[in-house]
Order: sequence, then C-alpha cells, then structure tokens
Amino acid sequence: GIGYETALDFAKRGAKVILACRDPQRAEKARAKIIEKTGNENIFVKLIDLASFDSVRAFAEEINTSEDRLDILVNNAGVIGLGPKKSIDDQLLIMQINYFSSFLLTNLVLDLLKKTGSSRVVNVSSLTAAYVKNFDLSKINKYSSNLKVYATTKLCNILFTIELARRLEGTNVTTYSLHPGAVKTDILRYTQGLQGVISGLFVNLFSKTSEEGAQTTIYCSVAKGIERYSGEHFSNCQKVSPYATATIPGLSKKLWKLSEEIVRLKPEEIRF
Repeated sequence: GIGYETALDFAKRGAKVILACRDPQRAEKARAKIIEKTGNENIFVKLIDLASFDSVRAFAEEINTSEDRLDILVNNAGVIGLGPKKSIDDQLLIMQINYFSSFLLTNLVLDLLKKTGSSRVVNVSSLTAAYVKNFDLSKINKYSSNLKVYATTKLCNILFTIELARRLEGTNVTTYSLHPGAVKTDILRYTQGLQGVISGLFVNLFSKTSEEGAQTTIYCSVAKGIERYSGEHFSNCQKVSPYATATIPGLSKKLWKLSEEIVRLKPEEIRF
C-alpha cells in the first residue's frame, strides 16, 4: 500500500528506513523486497501494534534509545470496517489505530525530532474528513457507522496537525496532513456486505495505484520550501484549503487536550 511505496521511495534516496509494523512476516517480506529493488540494506523492521498504547510506548522507547536522529515520521496507519470493536485500552479500535496511537507516538518521539532539526511529521488523512459535520468531542469513542467513524479519525489527523504546528512554532520541526486520493490498497479488507462490494467496485474502477497514492506523502516528507506551510493540508502535491470543520476556532486545542487524557500522557512526557 501507500506505506510500502513511501518506504520504497525513501530507500531509493539512500535513507535509513524503519518499517513500523504489526505483522512481522509481512514486514520482513516488504523489507526484503525493498532491499532487492533498491540495493539499500539500511532497512529495518520494528514491531508496533497501534491497538495497544503499551506497544506504542515500547516502540517509542526503542526508537529513542537506538536512534540518534529522526528526520521524517510518517503516520500512515489507516483501517476501516472494524465496526464497534474496542481496543485493549477500551477505546474504539478504529479511533485508536487511526489517530490516538499516532498522537501518542508523535509526542513520545518529539525530543528526538527536535534534536534532529529540520525534521517533519507527516499525517496521512483523507478527503472523507471534509464531510464530518457537528463534530462532538464527547462522542469521539461512540460508534455510528464504519464510514463516519473513519472520516472522524481522519479529521482528527488534520486537527492534530494544526495544533502540533502551532505548538512547534519556533522550532525546526514542521508538520503536514494530506489526502492521498482514492487509492487501491487493502484498506477495505475488513469491510463486509453491500458496503464492501460497492466500495470495492469504486476503488477498482476509479482509484490510483499505491505508487501514485504515495506521491503526496512523499512530497510532504521531502519537498524543499514548504516549511512555511507547517500545519497545512495537501492533496495532489499541492496545498489546499482546510476543510470546514477543521477551521472551527479552538477545536484543535480541545482535541489535543482530550487526546492527552485518553492516551494517558504523563506530565513529564508533555513537551509543550
């Protein structure tokens, strides 16, 4: 999918790439394929399960201990079709995988990002976020429908980016959110019934390839001269106007505060 193509592009540029994955077998296959295609052997797999805050913390601790720099953090995770399932941390599973764990991970590696200088945090969102209306933070863990909850997670990615950029002002760390386009990946593998059939037909007929879909992620990660657009949203490798709900005054700040509570950030882990 998009994550693999993004990692492949970074590897072609000679970067050290860490694949943060849940499934070790699939991850090792991706690693071997990237090395074969690029000749870059500086590709590593580290395990993380975004459905567990403890796993995120363990991953972050390993990164902070083993790495002396972190130039680009791409928060690419995205699932849909999980229904009302809850995580081990008693959060709506899709909310935790698509948003809360990325929020936690980013906060836990912020010192390393700042130490590196001129580093970037890239959050993969979706156009579906534009259709979220009447966003109620008190119902953030309430299930409505697969598509509505998915769209809400992607709006959270954007709001997170906006607030993160505000908090990072005066540092050399910048952040961007993006819509990759409708991309033919396996994201719909959990979507069942008529919704799954219709979604699958649409994706197969009208979507981009994974390589095409990764281009805006790659652009936000490496393009020169976009630092002044920290906190902005991108599509088709261009800055676009923010979605209406993302412009509500104070909403990003309120989401940040709630997210700190949900992921249980400790006082010593809060960097702002």
